[in-house]
Amino acid sequence: MDLQRIPQIFSISNPTEFETLCLEVFAFQFAHNTVYKSYCELLNKSPKNISHSSEIPFLPIEFFKSKKILSSSKKPEALFESSGTTGSITSKHYISNIDIYKQSYTRTFSHFFGPAEAYCILALLPAYLERKGSSLIFMVDDLVSQSTHPDSGFYLYNLQELHSKLIELEEQGTQTLLIGVSFALLDLAEQFPLKLRHAKIMETGGMKGRRRELIREELHQQLKDAFGIDKIYSEYGMTELLSQGYSLGDGLFNCPPWMKIITRDTEDPLTLQNHGKTGGINVIDLANLYSCSFIATQDLGKTYADGTFEILGRFDHSDVRGCNLMVL
Repeated sequence: MDLQRIPQIFSISNPTEFETLCLEVFAFQFAHNTVYKSYCELLNKSPKNISHSSEIPFLPIEFFKSKKILSSSKKPEALFESSGTTGSITSKHYISNIDIYKQSYTRTFSHFFGPAEAYCILALLPAYLERKGSSLIFMVDDLVSQSTHPDSGFYLYNLQELHSKLIELEEQGTQTLLIGVSFALLDLAEQFPLKLRHAKIMETGGMKGRRRELIREELHQQLKDAFGIDKIYSEYGMTELLSQGYSLGDGLFNCPPWMKIITRDTEDPLTLQNHGKTGGINVIDLANLYSCSFIATQDLGKTYADGTFEILGRFDHSDVRGCNLMVL
């Protein structure tokens, strides 16, 4: 596995190609990622006894907080870090090739929404903008640049200015995409409701301790009522991933071809769930070539036979099982 194989990750066109690359990426990461290799060996798993992607071990996401998860000896080009409360331990994702991340989010955005240059992109991401190392800010900042629209840009807490800009863009009939963190979008909805006809709203989740947590349906209904629109889009991503899933307004998320969601039994983290049953979310993200492509998250959800999935919440800390299998 080398740089010559990266284009094949982004040109997957069928399940057979995905399966072939999963096994190839697993073998590569087993050979080059010491943390992941140690974890696999504790489970008696290796490329020698794995013949299908369903047998590949998923690394508990907690290891990104305590270990340097790298499948490369190259000096990292970037470091993404998760948000956290004061004094808490944050996840760190070392990026050996930032171009892979750029290709991943650009291709995914274009796949689901069309090219970024078709939109005026407005970003309302204060909690992320106020800290360093946010992978979401990196992505949105680049999409803003790709949009080339002169009014594209970020807003912190200047909701009045954002409201005025939305009115102006509506009057011009400009196709607009407003990307926002949940609490800030609710602030905008309550203080400056506005009927939108030419804008899409995409929430990235997260109350960040600023508001009471809402289930997604309740959040979306409040936003739809305030802005007079019939659907709210969602993004599913995290610091530890270089790919994103998107919901196009129906509550079900879709993945790009190089990403797949699987669920695990909540009582037995090494057993995978069937479609339609609530379980822990496991992610295969082949864009994570130089870190780890097989991650067991702390999210709860369901998968469906058509490849879509939904997010239902998160494990309570006391419910996280199997993540202390080893102490490296």
